[in-house]
Amino acid sequence: MTTLFTPIQLRGLEIPNRAWMSPMCTYSADPSATAAGRPTDFHLAHYSARAAGGAGLVVLEATGVAPEGRISPFDLGLWDDTQIPDFARVASAIRAQGAVAGIQLAHAGRKASTGRPWEGGAWLGADALGWTPHGASPVAFPGGPVPQEMSREDIAAVVTSFADAARRALEAGFQVAEIHAAHGYLLHSFLSPLANQRTDEYGGDLAGRARLVLEVIDAVREVWPQDQPVFLRISTTDWVEENPEDARESWTYEQSAQLATWAGEHGVDLVDASSGGSDVVPIPHDEDYQTRYAARLSRDTDVQVAAVGRVKNAARADQLIRDGEADAVFVGREMLRDPSWANHAARELGTTPRFIEQYAYAL
Repeated sequence: MTTLFTPIQLRGLEIPNRAWMSPMCTYSADPSATAAGRPTDFHLAHYSARAAGGAGLVVLEATGVAPEGRISPFDLGLWDDTQIPDFARVASAIRAQGAVAGIQLAHAGRKASTGRPWEGGAWLGADALGWTPHGASPVAFPGGPVPQEMSREDIAAVVTSFADAARRALEAGFQVAEIHAAHGYLLHSFLSPLANQRTDEYGGDLAGRARLVLEVIDAVREVWPQDQPVFLRISTTDWVEENPEDARESWTYEQSAQLATWAGEHGVDLVDASSGGSDVVPIPHDEDYQTRYAARLSRDTDVQVAAVGRVKNAARADQLIRDGEADAVFVGREMLRDPSWANHAARELGTTPRFIEQYAYAL
């Protein structure tokens, strides 16, 4: 029987278990011109602690493929070769503690140039380390500025930026590359009719709106080794379809299932099934509000799927795997609360935790 602590093989890479650290922004990079985008000692300690804590895969937070692709000036970024050594320190530390090192490559699009959440998260202008956001169309995210619509040349540059960032991530020692196409950021804004009003080949029907995502997958897959996996994080729904009073055309589960199939055909090995982010809309509060979409993708497509969202305990995470509702589970907030969540889960489920020796003899 497959369980949370069964290894998983993706191409030539074996990940030691299926309890993974979800990419979560920490807004802790130095925004100064000489240090922008680079991981610090905070990031080294933060990620290596979760690796020592038993996570099978540790995925770095959204890492901007271009300076203007960061959510905030305090985000990580990998747009320059001089940044590679700083990322290599973190990747090496993760691997040294027995976990696989992953990185999420991202472009924030129309949701870029904001402050840190605990400081209000307001949009920042050029006088406060900010910049002009770009998007699929000149449609603002609620409360934000109208983004500059991207030209075909801008789109081509973004595709190249994803490929270049992937090459740098590989050189830094990361073993998994995840493409961020969720939460209302740039790639999701092309997918969702809520943000994409284009009439060219990057808009219109599903094939047009998915074009950029598939071009990015192809570009990343071209530079990423054939024996190492590429993931795709998607929002399985904009949540508009769940509200019968909201008649707007939006991104739906059915479109997500088609995208997942196309992504698999283009070389994606696993879909990280999240949701929402294109608009401010009501979201359910039940435990499986999001994991149920992962379960549907597992049933409806041939691509492997990771569930994420409100996974709080070992029993629930293990059930998702045992019942075939997901191939792996990304754990977010619980790993922030407890860096050793995965080790504690292993012990609770009656298997051997990956305590490093310095901890094991005392515990």
